[in-house]
Amino acid sequence: MNTESLKSWLCEFPGAVETLHAAPSNILTYKVGGKSFAYFKTSEPERWRFSFRATPDRFLELTGMPGVKPARFMGRYHWVTIVHVARFQEDYLRELVQWSYDKAVSQLSKAKQRELGAAASLEVDALPASRGGMQGPSHRGDAK
Repeated sequence: MNTESLKSWLCEFPGAVETLHAAPSNILTYKVGGKSFAYFKTSEPERWRFSFRATPDRFLELTGMPGVKPARFMGRYHWVTIVHVARFQEDYLRELVQWSYDKAVSQLSKAKQRELGAAASLEVDALPASRGGMQGPSHRGDAK
């Protein structure tokens, strides 16, 4: 998955809002209900590095992989940065970002969650069919 297709896919999540923050932040954030679930760095030398939240177990797993590191200033909250999105396995990336989105939604009020749920049921046919489906052992029980 390249950067452009990832950005497009992130905007498809129900209630997702894309916001470009200029200097000094230089980030492109993706939020749902005001809660961040992903962002890109937009300035050099880190242009288009992609970050999202992971479970504590996945954080340890991911930061042990080449090209993945703790996100700057956010690592203590289990956010990771992928240096080159195109080199990362697409199905696994989709699963990880889906968890990050779900985590952000879980922090919203029940009313807002119901509102997003209604929007999600209307958009379910538009979502990519390949969400999830990581190769190897499943870690779906990690989400808490």
